[in-house]
Amino acid sequence: MDYLKAFLIGGAICAVVQIFMDKTKLMPGRIMVGLVVSGAILGALGIYEPFIEWAGAGASVPLLGFGNSLFKGVKEAIAEKGFLGIFTGGLTATSAGIAAALIFGYIGSLIFNPKMKA
Repeated sequence: MDYLKAFLIGGAICAVVQIFMDKTKLMPGRIMVGLVVSGAILGALGIYEPFIEWAGAGASVPLLGFGNSLFKGVKEAIAEKGFLGIFTGGLTATSAGIAAALIFGYIGSLIFNPKMKA
């Protein structure tokens, strides 16, 4: 049942974002930044963590979850290191996800033939 819930919640988030991309003139990069910032804000307000506990990977894997992870990392680092934690906490908390995205993106570019859009 957890897998089904994660699939439905993650799919619903992605569907809403796809509709938003289709119906607005915003560039995809701006929408992605908006999702990360929204996740951080929802995390700061204490709304997103209970949602993650309920929805599981369906809420933690999309970009909203990445923003929440950035916020949690900064919050924990500020508690441990003070002001310096503002600069180090987010990267420390999300380094595995960032590294995986870079590695798998590179592997994908080796397997497939990427082309620039004209």
